[in-house]
Amino acid sequence: MFLGAPLSTEDLLFNIGLYARSSVLVKFLVMGKLYERIKDIPGVLVEFGTWYGHNLVLMENLRAIYEPFNKQRKIIGFDTFEGYKGQSREDKPSEVWRAGSYATGTDYRSYLAELLRVHEGNNVLGHVRGAHELVAGDVCETVPRYFSERRHLLVAFAYFDLGLYEPTKAALEAVLPHLVPGSVLLFDELTWPEAPGEATAFREVFAVANRPYRIEKDPLYPSKAIVTILA
Repeated sequence: MFLGAPLSTEDLLFNIGLYARSSVLVKFLVMGKLYERIKDIPGVLVEFGTWYGHNLVLMENLRAIYEPFNKQRKIIGFDTFEGYKGQSREDKPSEVWRAGSYATGTDYRSYLAELLRVHEGNNVLGHVRGAHELVAGDVCETVPRYFSERRHLLVAFAYFDLGLYEPTKAALEAVLPHLVPGSVLLFDELTWPEAPGEATAFREVFAVANRPYRIEKDPLYPSKAIVTILA
């Protein structure tokens, strides 16, 4: 029905809610509530595993809604843009993680960067640019290097959408020293049977992290797990 909509392109974009299913709309609601939690926490917003960048664009627009004058709130996305390359023995063999799945093509990184710039330009203080960064490559390599080179960074919010054991563990270990009391971590597949590696990585890292936390399922989106750092 979207493809055959009897609306002009302008009207279609303005009325996009006509075609947003509840399974899509719920992500807007969840991310909005989480942003309310972290808006008073200093630090960057990070996503590990961006795919097409839907969450990054959503974060930019939530930033513009909840704290329009905070251009220090940088948004950072990590992805290979080439899809998955392999699994470890802690992961469940599945077609979900086959080689190349979730690939966007390497050229998509430039498109997403421009899309983020356009959104930023249409928000308050749009003339002030540079609040986004996309880091391409293997998360097991890029994330530890990125945070080791930026020891000053504080992380207010981190979205883990990697699914597999090794990249999830590498990202968690790298970001952990940068979390502060009140920082929120959102795990996309922590209780999904197809992605046991994510839960294994979480349990291993926090078993030795010595960081108190609270974990809860999202009331609107039960497959999502929310971890709040307490101290």
